[in-house]
Amino acid sequence: MSIKEKIKEAKENSKPRKFAQTWDLIFNLRELDLKKPENRLNLELFLPEGLGRELKTLGIGDSLFSDAKKHADLAITKDEIPKLAKDKKKLKKLASEYDWWFGEAPLMPMIGKELGVVLGARGKMPKPVPPKINLEGLLKRAKSSVKIRLLNAPVIQIAVGNESMPEDKVIRNIEAAINFVEENLPKGKNNLRNVSLKLTMGKPVKLEVR
Repeated sequence: MSIKEKIKEAKENSKPRKFAQTWDLIFNLRELDLKKPENRLNLELFLPEGLGRELKTLGIGDSLFSDAKKHADLAITKDEIPKLAKDKKKLKKLASEYDWWFGEAPLMPMIGKELGVVLGARGKMPKPVPPKINLEGLLKRAKSSVKIRLLNAPVIQIAVGNESMPEDKVIRNIEAAINFVEENLPKGKNNLRNVSLKLTMGKPVKLEVR
């Protein structure tokens, strides 16, 4: 069956909801020793058609602050870091609200010390960026990117869009995600046990990966 037919099947396996459910792609892996650090993954995947919703970015900067204020959804100065560290409730709220965090590289030791406990536990530690980077381009790309993490369990789950998106765009994202994961596994396709697709509240259907 084609990916389009599998999308139809997955929709039938999910009851209608009052919100746009996310399309999740699930990779079950095999023959992969995750005790070896080189077999673990911590990558970023650019989805050619985005996620169907606007991801929110947050930048913490000193010399980059003016650029962050111009291009990020929220910008935080160096002086605000200690204040934010003391307001755990606000920090947790920001961690939930903003998808991608970036920190000017020279500030990362301070960010790690002050904010690391809260952000690290939520997978939101800022990505370090050099002071002279093209921040606008970086943030724009981030809005269509998702994180891929493979640590202790042989499973990768990736959001590849939502049900409000046209099917052809979801298909392009699915194909991009499958190719990207295969390229980054030690044995490529041979490390795949199976690949499934599901909506947030639906049952998974297996895809045929050739």
